[in-house]
Amino acid sequence: MSAAPGTVYLVGAGCGRADLITVRGLRLLQGCDIVVYDDLIAPELLDAVPVQAKRLYMGKRKKKHSAAQAEISAQLVELAKKGKTVVRLKGGDPFVFGRGGEEALALQAAGVPFEVVPGITSPIAVPALAGIPVTHRGVSQSFHVVTAHTADTEDGLPAYFDDLAHLPGTLVFLMGLSRLEIIVRRLMEAGKPVDTPTAVLSGGNAPHPAAVRGTLGDIAKKTRAANVQPPAVILVGGVAALELTSQNKEEIQ
Repeated sequence: MSAAPGTVYLVGAGCGRADLITVRGLRLLQGCDIVVYDDLIAPELLDAVPVQAKRLYMGKRKKKHSAAQAEISAQLVELAKKGKTVVRLKGGDPFVFGRGGEEALALQAAGVPFEVVPGITSPIAVPALAGIPVTHRGVSQSFHVVTAHTADTEDGLPAYFDDLAHLPGTLVFLMGLSRLEIIVRRLMEAGKPVDTPTAVLSGGNAPHPAAVRGTLGDIAKKTRAANVQPPAVILVGGVAALELTSQNKEEIQ
């Protein structure tokens, strides 16, 4: 199935190297008229776009938005209605805290054909690249992905936050580095043991890769000492103590 004119493809670029994108996503890039790309994608992916195609950056990072979400959605609708084959290239997966749902709703409301192409999302990929599986037999039978950037609460954490301390499995927090001390304090106050393995990871296409391991009780101090910068993924649970990496990792990359 080839790309169709007047269609928007919400493509997940994956999280990490350029070759982690899906085959479908790469083929759509190679045949598009315009790519509207986001932050935290591998820059090499833009080399796959035809020379004559337009490249339009419309990224959204904390306090550094190139355009409002409504403007991005309107742009996608306008381009498609001009008969363009549009790839909206987003880091990770479009539907995992990627605002892809909002863009899909706008396209749907405007009657614009669209397709979602999933990508490898950061709450799975960033830990995996650091040698941490989000699930592991005998350690974690589930994982829970939570935003730490909620607009309608006093401290920015979800209203049900205390309930998370009692969930089994792995807790994965996104967009939470600036609230790390609040996250660990509230988990411990809600009953999570102070010695629970915890990791703070900045990887994938982050500009400053880092992997810091510790416990709920000391991870904030360790992370400050390591000068970890956003974007980062925070993991809480037994799997955070694992480091399943190859001894010849440098060679196989």
